[in-house]
Amino acid sequence: MTRPERLYAGYIFDLDGTVYLGEALLPGAARLIAALRERDRRILFLSNNPTKDAAAYAAKLSALGIPTAPEGVLTTVETMVRWLLRHHPGATVFPVSEAPLRRALAAAGIRVSDEPGEIDIVIASYDRTFDYRKLQIAFDAIWFHNRAILVTTNPDRYCPFPGGRGEPDAAAIVAAIEACTGARCIQNVGKPDPFMLDAALAKLDLPASECVMVGDRLTTDIAMARAAGMPSALVLTGETTPELLRAAPVETHPTYVLTRIDQLLPEPIWKDLGWATSGADQ
Repeated sequence: MTRPERLYAGYIFDLDGTVYLGEALLPGAARLIAALRERDRRILFLSNNPTKDAAAYAAKLSALGIPTAPEGVLTTVETMVRWLLRHHPGATVFPVSEAPLRRALAAAGIRVSDEPGEIDIVIASYDRTFDYRKLQIAFDAIWFHNRAILVTTNPDRYCPFPGGRGEPDAAAIVAAIEACTGARCIQNVGKPDPFMLDAALAKLDLPASECVMVGDRLTTDIAMARAAGMPSALVLTGETTPELLRAAPVETHPTYVLTRIDQLLPEPIWKDLGWATSGADQ
């Protein structure tokens, strides 16, 4: 285990597997966030999961004992809307998605259509309502009409559940559309893409060097930070186990490795707070 020797100005936290797992807060999470806030550190929670919007994540965190406003959360629902408005204003899109993304597109004034001949962009997302009708519309817009491009909210293969189980995520939707159309997804707006990190840093109003990315996945959380030259902390409470970390190439490793999230605080602060090295969350 390697832990930070100093505090950073900003902290960007992954959620599932890092702050909580399913519906349970992970040990040390509540007291860590409280300690950072007491020291006026800027905090942002980050999620690749587009099946909830920022308000839903904020409500969940608050209910679990970490009071959070929607402004303190960034998800791929928001980054997709930002990307479309910046790079394809006026485009007509077809979201293969659940309700939060569709609501956000409507609120931003982005035109949505399920008529293949009108669609400029197909958005493949984590969609538990995915069916053959949606696949057919995407196929017709991209292949038959030869007009639409394919983008995705996030590249995750699966969404982890407590107990080691999971369910297919956005990568499965992307793969289905790519397989039948021969197209390739040209943009991801979630971790580890720089667009997600740029949006996060803009919210914090801090440079990458003054922040630390905290997460449980080498391929998204840590990879995004490493590409930006940003310090990173891997928490061994989610996807990445000690065995997986040892087997991973050294160039993919994080700056810090923690067995529990509150070890993000330097050891002298632990001692000043009188925290034990183990025990129940506070």
